[in-house]
Amino acid sequence: MTLYILAAVLSAVLMGTIGAIAVYANVSAETVTFYRLFIGALLMAAFLFVTGQKHRIFTWPGSKVLVTGGFLAGFVVFYVMAMGYTSMANAIMLLYLAPVTASVAAHFFMGERLSGASAALIVVALFGFAMMLEFNFNLSGRGQEVLGLFYALCAMVCYAAFILTNRLIHERVHVLTRSGYQMLAGALCMLPLMLQQSESIGASQWGWLVAAGVVPGFLAIMLAVVALRVLPAATFGTLAYLEPITVVGLGWVLFGQSLSTLQLAGSVLIIASGVMQAAVSGHRDRIEGAKTEALAG
Repeated sequence: MTLYILAAVLSAVLMGTIGAIAVYANVSAETVTFYRLFIGALLMAAFLFVTGQKHRIFTWPGSKVLVTGGFLAGFVVFYVMAMGYTSMANAIMLLYLAPVTASVAAHFFMGERLSGASAALIVVALFGFAMMLEFNFNLSGRGQEVLGLFYALCAMVCYAAFILTNRLIHERVHVLTRSGYQMLAGALCMLPLMLQQSESIGASQWGWLVAAGVVPGFLAIMLAVVALRVLPAATFGTLAYLEPITVVGLGWVLFGQSLSTLQLAGSVLIIASGVMQAAVSGHRDRIEGAKTEALAG
């Protein structure tokens, strides 16, 4: 069990490196997103081929998987764009309101009723983000930050849509097939936008682009798949909140993006809300599973 927990921890930490890699790559968000997804898809295909699972490469995943790939590309590119105008902490904390948004959307459109505890945790998360903004909602004269928050909001909406549409994919589509095709579809969405940039990429920049595909792309996803084979979804969801902690830490250590006490408290509230939401969801799933088993017996 310890090894699977370690895999989940490493997955979250590696996923959180995309922001720093994008800054060091110093190319457009479209270019970073394309290579992160395209190289990740190539490595996934190579992994499946080497491990004797090439039939998963040639399995048609269905149109829903391709749609989720578009949402994947959207949340990555908007997240990278957001960091050009606001702090990494603001961008990642707004992005991590996506599970909250997905829960609300599922309540109204997918029949997944919110419990009182879940609704209260949503309010806590929103209050935490208000603290991140230091309760300063007057955005006049803060054009750069407004633009950054807008891109982060777009990333959050795409991430929420990614979460919701993934629930609609049939279980027969293996998780590795799904992940590979999602990255490929996302890369193809980014290709025309990347080509429009007509960027000249230097040798050092190529190194960072490859790192984007290997570290937060292929390795992070593979470790997540390994962890999810054993860990309960609630446990994995809790450990996934190491990603925003990693982003905030890297922003502070590498780029001097320190947070005030109020902002740190807001970050803690958002993360705590997400962790508790995962615990509530896991408890509900266990109860429903027990009921199903009792009825089947």
